[in-house]
Amino acid sequence: MSKNSSPIKVRSGQLEFHKLNAEQRDLDLRDIYHWTLRLSWPRFAAFVLSIYVTINLVFSTLYYLGRPCIAGAESFSDGFFFSVETLATVGYGHLYPDSFYGHMVATVEIMVGMFGMAVITGLIFVRFSRPTARLVFSHALVIGPFDGQPALMLRVANLRHQAMVEAEFRVMFIRNELVREGVTMRRFYSLPLQFERLIAFPVAVTIRHIIDESSPLHGLTREDMEKCDGRILTSIVCIDTVISAPVQSQYDYTWRDIRFGHRFVEIYTDLDDHSFAVDYGRLHDTEVAPEAGTTSS
Repeated sequence: MSKNSSPIKVRSGQLEFHKLNAEQRDLDLRDIYHWTLRLSWPRFAAFVLSIYVTINLVFSTLYYLGRPCIAGAESFSDGFFFSVETLATVGYGHLYPDSFYGHMVATVEIMVGMFGMAVITGLIFVRFSRPTARLVFSHALVIGPFDGQPALMLRVANLRHQAMVEAEFRVMFIRNELVREGVTMRRFYSLPLQFERLIAFPVAVTIRHIIDESSPLHGLTREDMEKCDGRILTSIVCIDTVISAPVQSQYDYTWRDIRFGHRFVEIYTDLDDHSFAVDYGRLHDTEVAPEAGTTSS
């Protein structure tokens, strides 16, 4: 298998990785399906248009080389538009195959058109039907007091106008550490949360990790986080009740995104016994936390 001479760039959150001497698989026919789904909509449209024009140019060239095989065709453009009509199985009747060669080429083109239409229709359907996670993470993390203990907190909100269900939350702390062999390695720590699952996730919630003696964040200052290049990776998986499909979203923070001694401002307001107002405009706002106090819900 061929190796790619230039680095392949892979982005994950705020980090970008350059793969060196990696196998170039994007052009492999076995990966063409995955490759087309990764394209943006403008690039996907340009890709489909280029395939469509190329196929018609190939068949119009065959008609032109075998002329006169199409009755009424007097130029290359006539053959091109006959190819367009044949590929779409329209058949207006003004132009038609007038020889065995013309019938054979038209037959092949009709088969290509039927298979091609099925493939393109399937790709478009998959692109439209793929669920998207309309979830937003707070721009910053805060480390502040909660119930008398320091806690790492982040806020996440559901931007859909219906509740998600079976939401699962994961938070991971990543840092550089010097191991016994004398080399610096990247270490990954899963942070236990106050709750890792919600049955219903209608609006916004604050995720908390209590920083006790067993926490890998215990005793770390901002300077410590900078020195070890500390990062926090968060992930949410939940089910969209409208399409009954799981959706996933993730977000990563660097040590620069952590606000020590802060807490999130309150965004919930009681309207009555059964109603709450949630101010999405203050979703990312924080304030200096008192030495003893509570955080928002």
